[in-house]
Amino acid sequence: MNTFQKSAAVWNKFFVTLMKAPVLEKVLGKSTALITYTGRKSGKSFSLPVSYKRDGDALAVAVMMPDKKNWWRNFDGDGGRVMVEIAGVARPGHAVTVHDPKGRMSVSITLDPVGS
Repeated sequence: MNTFQKSAAVWNKFFVTLMKAPVLEKVLGKSTALITYTGRKSGKSFSLPVSYKRDGDALAVAVMMPDKKNWWRNFDGDGGRVMVEIAGVARPGHAVTVHDPKGRMSVSITLDPVGS
């Protein structure tokens, strides 16, 4: 793990704790979600805060500096399952990495229907 990744891990832990604070949970939930997924190689559970754009049950998560991050690689190919928490409400979904022609990276998440 390089210095950038170590710093990001510390920041993510702090921000996840901050997101759980009752007063901030709903405010931060308007633009920030907490995604939890299982690493393909490690089998460990990871949670990290991400900024998102929402259109119904579809979320788009831009991956900034993808060459310095690894989490999005868990959703290459057929993608994988995630739990998305927005403003204190958790919903399961399916995430897939999107590689656009300009070299930008994003993760597309389709939330499961409510009650399924």
